Amino acid sequence: MQEIPFGKRPKNPLRKRVWKDMLRDWKRYLMIFTMLVITIGFVSGMYVANNSMMHTLDENVTALKQESGHFELSKKADDALLSAIETGDMADMVTVFRDRAYEEAEPEVTQAVKEALTEEVEKQVKDAISQQVEQAVNAQFAPLEASGASVPPEEKQKALDTALETAMKENYDSALEEALKTAFDSDEYQDALSDAMDEAKKEINQEIDDQYAELADRYNLEDENFQPVPVTVYELFCKENEEFLSSEKIGKIRVYQERTDIDLYDILDGRKPQNDHEILIDRMHADNAGIHVGDTLKVGSIEFEVCGLAAFVDYSTLYEKNTDTMFDALTFNVAMTTNEGFARLKGITHYDYAFLYQNPPADTYQEKELSDNFLKALITQTAVSENETEIKDFIPAYANHAMTFAEEDMGSDKAMGGALLYILTAVLAFIFAVTISTTLEKEASVIGTLRASGYTKGELLRYYMSAPCIIVVLAAIIGNILGYTVMKQIVVSMYYNSYSLPNYETLWTPDAFLRTTILPAVMMILINLIVIIKTLKLTPLQFLRHELKKTKRTKAVRLPRWKFFKRFRMRVFLQNLPNYLMLFTGICFVMLLLSMAVGMPTTLSYYQEEITNMLFAQEQVILSSAKDEDDHTITTSTDGAEKFSITSLERKSDSNNEEISVYGVLPDSQYIHLSQNFSDSSDQNEVYISKAFAEKFNIHQGDMITLSEKYEHKDYTWKVYDIYDYSAGIAVFMTNQKFNQIFEKDADEFSGYMADNPITDIDEDYIAKKITAEDMTKLTRQLDHSMGAYMLYFQYVCVIVAAIILYLLTKIIIEKNERPISMVKILGYTNAEASSLYLVTTGIVVFFSEFLAIYIGYEIMGIFWKNIMMSLGGWFSFKMTTEGFLKEFILVFIAYLIITIVDFVRIRNIPKVLALKNAE
Repeated sequence: MQEIPFGKRPKNPLRKRVWKDMLRDWKRYLMIFTMLVITIGFVSGMYVANNSMMHTLDENVTALKQESGHFELSKKADDALLSAIETGDMADMVTVFRDRAYEEAEPEVTQAVKEALTEEVEKQVKDAISQQVEQAVNAQFAPLEASGASVPPEEKQKALDTALETAMKENYDSALEEALKTAFDSDEYQDALSDAMDEAKKEINQEIDDQYAELADRYNLEDENFQPVPVTVYELFCKENEEFLSSEKIGKIRVYQERTDIDLYDILDGRKPQNDHEILIDRMHADNAGIHVGDTLKVGSIEFEVCGLAAFVDYSTLYEKNTDTMFDALTFNVAMTTNEGFARLKGITHYDYAFLYQNPPADTYQEKELSDNFLKALITQTAVSENETEIKDFIPAYANHAMTFAEEDMGSDKAMGGALLYILTAVLAFIFAVTISTTLEKEASVIGTLRASGYTKGELLRYYMSAPCIIVVLAAIIGNILGYTVMKQIVVSMYYNSYSLPNYETLWTPDAFLRTTILPAVMMILINLIVIIKTLKLTPLQFLRHELKKTKRTKAVRLPRWKFFKRFRMRVFLQNLPNYLMLFTGICFVMLLLSMAVGMPTTLSYYQEEITNMLFAQEQVILSSAKDEDDHTITTSTDGAEKFSITSLERKSDSNNEEISVYGVLPDSQYIHLSQNFSDSSDQNEVYISKAFAEKFNIHQGDMITLSEKYEHKDYTWKVYDIYDYSAGIAVFMTNQKFNQIFEKDADEFSGYMADNPITDIDEDYIAKKITAEDMTKLTRQLDHSMGAYMLYFQYVCVIVAAIILYLLTKIIIEKNERPISMVKILGYTNAEASSLYLVTTGIVVFFSEFLAIYIGYEIMGIFWKNIMMSLGGWFSFKMTTEGFLKEFILVFIAYLIITIVDFVRIRNIPKVLALKNAE
């Protein structure tokens, strides 16, 4: 035989058959291709948008001079205090306090010693003069008494008094002056003064040592590893007011004076303010409130023209306070005006100061160490300052939610998107693998013939792997193109709808290419490769005999004596059990997605509607001080107003520190009903906790809880007396008496008033905070705004995904049973009857699978929801109403009914002659 020269060998005819096979089964490949394109495109867009935005945020830390942290003081700091703070070194509190105490004590001690000595000298002088006068008077009357004359005592006493009065007037002052001069010049006086000062210093030292020991223990001021943290401090003063647009109140606004050196901004529309009547506001809030450049905005009663919309580098997420459960871009705004415009504003000035580390930290761990050390320096320098100011707040950058939440949330979005891609790719890969396995089974005789004709396993492997590879490669190419164009814009619009983000530049993202293209392709290829290789290990003879399984069932399962159709459908179910299990898995996957898409809006709506009923009081007014400037207790005449106390502690954990509100209430409170036995008990170790607290951290009655001071090294450990039915917040409850004892406050001290009616008769200057139902719904309102609208679209996507998965899997089942269906038709059954044998069976499987999948999806979503809420402050349970479950069921079943029509057409088109072909 003449050898065919290399390069002249005929092309493998199987190559042409690949495209013919794909065209013949174009619907299946189109479905898989479409799902891969959409998923890869969306996740690729998410990665591209995410990485591009994260890169911009990281660059803006330097470009826009983002703070290393900030603190608020009760008074404006003087130059001396700022200079001391900038050194980053701890002040020698003990020495400073002692010197000051000594200096204050010295005149008091000197005065006390002088007064004591003067009193003693005065007594001595008076006694000496009295003695001299008495001697003189006695000498005067001595001759008369010696002669035996009788001297009346009255006359003698009168003479004594007259002489004493005269002597005091003539001699007392000069004698006292001379005596005092002699006494003050004496060594005895200096010794007495020194002894008194030593005694006073001893008492001062003891008192200061005790106070410092407590302070040092709270703030760990004796840390041997302390290193000075030099910083540069900048003024970042602000005022807070109500915000009005067209005379309608739209929320609160925090206005900063002009920023030039720290925490700058990126203008997205307009320009920065140039006069005292212009204001630059946050772009995110402007979008939500419908504010545009050129509009007139009232800050309190002062009007400004909106000259620009910006993203402030320290407010990528609009948190009003760092302790808030959720940011609020709907009713909270951040703005900046000129210094002259700032002076026009009314309201209390908040003396905020931003700082930058002169030696930036290398990572978050070092940043935490620097912030801890700087806080110690700040505490000590402020304490020894003659400015008499106090620290009202301190937030390092790494713990500032306004700066970190957006970045952290976008990072979690990327992780969730990647997980979704891999899960869906795995599902599609297994569908592909089942499809190929079915194809191999159908074409077993052809494969056996090809193998016997000399085709190698490698040629057949390449042939059957061609379709999955072509589909994945094409889907990856088109998906990435969509990811960098359309999908990227969709994701970016989602981010801009939630966060105050700057302008960004799209970057080529190798990470996105690896995760959205390489890894899914590898998963798809590997899964199919394993299935095909395992099958191709069989011999040509086994293929020709259709012996594709190692274990072959020799006897069918015995079924009861049911009617023919019922028995036949059961046979269909048992023969296609693996495919139905795959169908069940796909339905579970869809139901999990639908649980989120349907359950989240339901949950948010439920809490927004029920929050008013959950609150124990419709309004809580927290005072900055319980007494006014005249030292009178602040009162209110509001009906039903009741005093209460409140403070904030932290439940610390490795993953997240949760802020807990601790309430002290009256024993007979009309709003918070604690049991009489608890109120009467003097045991300070027992407390009530709210239902939300118990649910979030899985705490039960009798358990021990430990809460800590936020800026102090002080812990409180309590036993849970009972669970209080309050789901609107994470809280601890005790009587006001216990509260004041535990937190070392005066017996009559309180924090504010709670009432069901608005409290309007307390001066705003004394109100630190108001808590209303609107504040409590901030979390649900913002989540609904950020994600609620997308959930409706996501429901439609879930229906499409369900339809595609059902289509692919039912198509496999029908293809696998084409010959039996054809035989049924030959036996005289109509298309409708033949279809019912398979479609009814699949319909029953889908029906019952939905019920089980709804439960599984709900339970898994509950776990996901808890993980989501654990990363946020606050708590509310995942809710799903009966209508929600019904909606999930109907959406998926509608998708199946649509596919049933397609399947009926497919069964109708199966020819009768198929049963007579290649009959074994």
